[in-house]
Amino acid sequence: MADQGVAKLISSRHNSLHAITRNRIFREVSMIRTKHVLTALTVLAAATLPVAPGTAHAASPWEGKSMTFVVGFGVGGSYNAYSRLVAGHIGRFLPGNPTVIVQNMPGAGSVRATNHLYEIAPKDGTVIGMIDQAIQAFELMGRSGLKAESTKFNWIGRLISNSAVLFAWHSAPINKIEDALEKEFIVSASGAASRLNWTIMNKVIGTKIKIITGYKGTGESLLAMQRGEIHGLSRPWTALKASQGDWIKEGKIRLLLQTGAEKNDDLQNVPRMLDLAKNEEDRKLLRFFAAPSEIGRSVVAPPGVPKETVAQLREAFWKAIHDPRFGADLKKSKLDLEPMRGDKLQALVESGKDVSPAIIERAKALSATQAKKKKKKKSG
Repeated sequence: MADQGVAKLISSRHNSLHAITRNRIFREVSMIRTKHVLTALTVLAAATLPVAPGTAHAASPWEGKSMTFVVGFGVGGSYNAYSRLVAGHIGRFLPGNPTVIVQNMPGAGSVRATNHLYEIAPKDGTVIGMIDQAIQAFELMGRSGLKAESTKFNWIGRLISNSAVLFAWHSAPINKIEDALEKEFIVSASGAASRLNWTIMNKVIGTKIKIITGYKGTGESLLAMQRGEIHGLSRPWTALKASQGDWIKEGKIRLLLQTGAEKNDDLQNVPRMLDLAKNEEDRKLLRFFAAPSEIGRSVVAPPGVPKETVAQLREAFWKAIHDPRFGADLKKSKLDLEPMRGDKLQALVESGKDVSPAIIERAKALSATQAKKKKKKKSG
């Protein structure tokens, strides 16, 4: 009997322990399930709550949209050529792979396009463009009608620096630029930058360059030169050697002057405007007018574009211009590449404003002289 009592007592305690363990397990399982449910509810609630600006990645601005590439010049010329090259490839490297539509917007030496990009174009990354390399110089000199500040643009990247070359037809009376100090040199200048350069040369160096503005674009000017109506004109070196390389080899044209701040590797024997300076003050002034060559053919986005979007545009630009398909198109176009990343280009533009007031005032005075002559010619 005693043994049976002991057995019942042991069995009772075993069942009690088993029940306690079972209840503890049930409680722990219940707690785990409750925790998972709460976690799920928290995630669901977070997904439905409004997100504060800057706390999450926004949707791609290019998803389901096309882009516009604004060119500040007409069809033809290196601005148009380089712009169309970029437009044909950059979309492949942006989220959403947008189609890029080129819009030529010539007018007032690209001032029209510059103002459009600065004031009117959407500031979401769907519109980019290419404007005159001298836009900062125009800004500093107070160019009439220009409403943009160059440093507020988002500079996406440079394709190539651009030193224009002044050249003369083989039958012209000018064999070297020094000859223009003694003889009249009739030059076509359809662009604002070239007109300004030759005005400065006449005023500062003392050349006798007669500026003709009636021809519409490079094509007409080249034909006029061959007909003997003018002596010469200027073109970006990359465009000149690509299109008129045979003329150079055959001696049909003479290369006289480089407008850039730095000498091109191919043109070590061709003087720069800077090399003709008579004194240090003149040299500083000529450097101011040569500086735009470093901007060259560069891509910009409007001010106010979100930083993350600017970073995406810069990265897409850099990938595009180093892509084999872009390289093949570049080769077909017979154009060169001397790229600069967007952040470095932005810094270059920022540094471009560090010009002494005296230089700017002198540049303004010379620019005003050119503007008055142009106005007088129109009224006459």
